[in-house]
Amino acid sequence: MLQRHCLWDITAPAAPHYEPLSTDTSAQVCIIGGGYTGLSAAIHLAEKGVRVVVLEGNTIGSGGSGKSVGLVNAGTWARPDDLNAELGDTDGERLTAALGAAPKLVFDLIERYNIDAQATNAGNLHMGHNAKGEQDVDIRYEQLSRRGVDVEVLTGARCHEYCGTTSINKALLDNRAGTLNPMAYVRGLAKVATSLGVTIYGQSPVQRLQKIDGEWHAVTHRAQVSAERVIIATNAYTEGEWTEVNKTFYLVSYYQIASEPLSGEAAARILPHRQGAWDTRLALSSIRRDKDDRLLLGTVGARAYKPAAFYKSWANLVQKSYYPDLPAFNWQYEWSGNFGFTQDHIFRVLEPDEGIVTATAYNGRGITTGTMMGKCFADYILTGNRDSIPLPFKTLEECKVTMPKLKSIMTEVGLTLYHSGQCLQIIK
Repeated sequence: MLQRHCLWDITAPAAPHYEPLSTDTSAQVCIIGGGYTGLSAAIHLAEKGVRVVVLEGNTIGSGGSGKSVGLVNAGTWARPDDLNAELGDTDGERLTAALGAAPKLVFDLIERYNIDAQATNAGNLHMGHNAKGEQDVDIRYEQLSRRGVDVEVLTGARCHEYCGTTSINKALLDNRAGTLNPMAYVRGLAKVATSLGVTIYGQSPVQRLQKIDGEWHAVTHRAQVSAERVIIATNAYTEGEWTEVNKTFYLVSYYQIASEPLSGEAAARILPHRQGAWDTRLALSSIRRDKDDRLLLGTVGARAYKPAAFYKSWANLVQKSYYPDLPAFNWQYEWSGNFGFTQDHIFRVLEPDEGIVTATAYNGRGITTGTMMGKCFADYILTGNRDSIPLPFKTLEECKVTMPKLKSIMTEVGLTLYHSGQCLQIIK
């Protein structure tokens, strides 16, 4: 029976309980949001002896950090040369280099603190699903290899072996990348942070943020935290009227479905070298396996307002497309989440007021981008050096998205039509 429950919540180590903030307290840095960005910043600050308090509005991993696909990818959806065209050569190359090093930062954190994140560092595959997709693979390979990146193009029998399907004839293997259990990772980061002296409060949504006598006060429904500096790390799960950072992106939903644990021919063939993968479709299909050898399929699009059989039909079609000779899988779990999106696929870095920093719109690359930005914010607070940040700061007005709700609705309509076309076999 297909259950609407996030698999990662079941297969991750148990979550510690963090009490709500109930009495006024102070810190040098108050971090709002206990996801990848906030906890990475907390760890890197605490390593240097900074007193940090984290305010999480719900529970650790309840937002996008606990629901993601779990691909530890480098870069952005945009190709490096496209970033240069958008940002200029200097900033474009700086961002490409920083995001290229981000998977190593993730895996190094996991190793240094022995985090049980169920991580693999075997690389990931970008699969060209048709002739246009294969051309994109070639372009990405040329641009990345020109920059000295450890990538390779797989074709023919080697491509079929790595992908586990003869439906893909060309794929880009990025050896920097890998996979993990995102809930296990974010819970592990929280455990590391508390071991370093960080205080985390759960169920403590911020109701307002105000400056009094040169100090910031993050006020919850019961108490407040006063601090010299504030990091807003809520991204796509920003709630309340106390900040306008949620106007710098529009929401796009993503969906995932997981099979029962595989065995036999299916377990031996699908992604046998443990890479994660995604294809070049307009509405991508992500493919990976977990520690129990379940097959996980994902795509962009919301679960809400669709018939119960809609995405199950989509998953069956994707399976049949890539693994036509395998028996139909028994799907066990499905879940969805949101991420912040921008038209150019570039995240935003803002300093809304003196002493406050934030980053938004990771465009589906939250594990690496969030972990990296947490460290970057820590470095910036510790040194005051703006070069710690791989993008120039933008003002809120520069970053505001026109009609974000309408963009979200129109994107969802387009994705629904695309997936319907796939299920009707109009779109290949």
